[in-house]
Amino acid sequence: MDTEPERCAMRIIAENTRGVLRDITTVIAEHGANILMVNQEIFDSGPHAGMGELYLEYEPGADREQLVRDLEAIQSVRDVKCFQPFGDIFGSRVIIIGGGAQVAQVALGAVNEADRHNIRGERISVDTIPLVGERTLALAVDAVSRLPRASILVLAGSIMGGDISKAVDRVREAGIPVIALKMAGTVPQHADLVVTDPIQAGVFAVMHVSSKAVFDINRVRGREF
Repeated sequence: MDTEPERCAMRIIAENTRGVLRDITTVIAEHGANILMVNQEIFDSGPHAGMGELYLEYEPGADREQLVRDLEAIQSVRDVKCFQPFGDIFGSRVIIIGGGAQVAQVALGAVNEADRHNIRGERISVDTIPLVGERTLALAVDAVSRLPRASILVLAGSIMGGDISKAVDRVREAGIPVIALKMAGTVPQHADLVVTDPIQAGVFAVMHVSSKAVFDINRVRGREF
């Protein structure tokens, strides 16, 4: 049976100077490690204000301890620490976007269902953002395909269509299924599943993400509940 490659994570704090990313990735490549995910930002405050943070998830090479030592030896690097990858800590993500009241109800169902699975060892997290306006919502939906570990999207609102529907198509093309509440507008026609009860929509989303539940959105695609 094939197994997934080992995934490791590290956070590197370094000076915000030109060439530092090149120096870091060169060392990683020399050790035969394969970078799977990278996130970079600059600290605005705190003891590292003005310095850069580089978070990496990677498949390790032969000697992880030597990799850390060689990274620490880079002149612009100030600190290197290893962590568990986000997938082991927060797991798969259920993303809920839409109006505040509807988002809250979908989140209620999703959080309660996720608790049942997580208490048994799974890792499913729920992320929400209440938004208004077609353009704002379309931009948020489009961004879901760029979010790490996003596994399913729930659109919760009273009316959605236009550019939001086009964004839904792009998210689905990226391999992320979409559940929509029953609402006015064209979004329900573009979603994988339409659910009337917001609490049930949240439950369905988590059940699809779960590795132990028997619900599979692919088996009921195009249905309305």
